[in-house]
Amino acid sequence: MTEANVRNDVDSPLLVLAGPTASGKTSLAVMLAEKLGGEIVSCDSVAVYRLMDIGSAKPSAEERERVSHHCLDLYWPDEACTAGDYARHARAAIAAIRGRGKLPIVAGGTGLYLRALIEGLAPAPPRDEELRERLRERAARRGSGWLHRVLQRLDARAAGLIHANDTPKLIRSIEVTLSARKPQSEQWQEGREALRGYRVMQLALGPEREPLYERINQRAAGMFDRGLVAETDMLRSRFGEDCRALTSLGYLQALAVLRGELTLAEATLAAQQGHRNYAKRQLTWFRGQATMRWLQGFGDDKALQEEALTLARTHVESAALSGSNASLESSVSLESDVLDDSELR
Repeated sequence: MTEANVRNDVDSPLLVLAGPTASGKTSLAVMLAEKLGGEIVSCDSVAVYRLMDIGSAKPSAEERERVSHHCLDLYWPDEACTAGDYARHARAAIAAIRGRGKLPIVAGGTGLYLRALIEGLAPAPPRDEELRERLRERAARRGSGWLHRVLQRLDARAAGLIHANDTPKLIRSIEVTLSARKPQSEQWQEGREALRGYRVMQLALGPEREPLYERINQRAAGMFDRGLVAETDMLRSRFGEDCRALTSLGYLQALAVLRGELTLAEATLAAQQGHRNYAKRQLTWFRGQATMRWLQGFGDDKALQEEALTLARTHVESAALSGSNASLESSVSLESDVLDDSELR
């Protein structure tokens, strides 16, 4: 039995590692998984796509060899993956991990996916194809930035979670808000089916801004060095330039290089800026979650890893103790029922 010592009949421990891009979530998750007998469930809206390896910074082959990873490579790049789709896959993976007596560790930086997994999502209004087509036509004329500005006026909180270049998500958010006559972010609070059967501890990485931005710049440049433009060219040839996944950060700038709209140096700078802006939005989102416990630093820092391990181990042991107490209470109650029954005869 692993250190997690997971029980299926009581609330089981579940760890969440969140934080901005390039903060070291994977490094920390792998360490905790190895120390505590866990498996990792990715929470990344780009890593769910097959063939999108460089631009999504998926765990390396060596990291995936050391620890089992889930919710990677679920869809082809021309297929849609909603937050609800992700939540269903992730909940199934978590249940399977628990069934194997392992500790589930959710690691990633996509806030809406994490919300869908832990808290559930409210039922969404039906699709309005006429409205969608009008929004597509205007976006084609004015650009996706226009959609983002519209959503900012309608629902600033939702707009803060969606990249300005992600046309499909912007259209859906505007559609949901207009169809229900209520901001989508308010609808998230209604009729949700939260994850049950788990004691959740949520940890968030919060490194200082300047070193974080330096890491972001290095990572973005490294993606181009490792062949992001070639990967994007392959995706374009297989799935077309209108493939939704190619609106993701890094891929969008690499596509501009292929079109001759940007030089490689210009694309690198644009990608670096885009990732830094995304990190700001991620930090804003996670700081708005009251249940987050913040760790000040990067996930590959040894002192921070020790702090995280202590917190995680305490959480696992607390869940195990709670389960033992629940079993004892159940046994006492059953024994009492038997005694009561015998007294009646």
